[in-house]
Amino acid sequence: MSTEEFRVDGEQLLAKVKELIHEGNIRRITIKNEKGETVIEIPLTLGAIGALLVPTLAAVGAIAALVTKCSIIVEKK
Repeated sequence: MSTEEFRVDGEQLLAKVKELIHEGNIRRITIKNEKGETVIEIPLTLGAIGALLVPTLAAVGAIAALVTKCSIIVEKK
């Protein structure tokens, strides 16, 4: 398993998370604030697609409104 880290501004957060989900081959997405504290962890499984992601993406949107800069850590299979 490998990990990647992306630093984004709050307004770019939701778009980047959606982009990563559509890429596929991702096991987990962790969003951390500027202090390095985990804000949300999103486990992604084959069953977690479509309508099941809507509440999660809404939560990511709310987080984006609250943070100015954050990190997205992506665990790939």
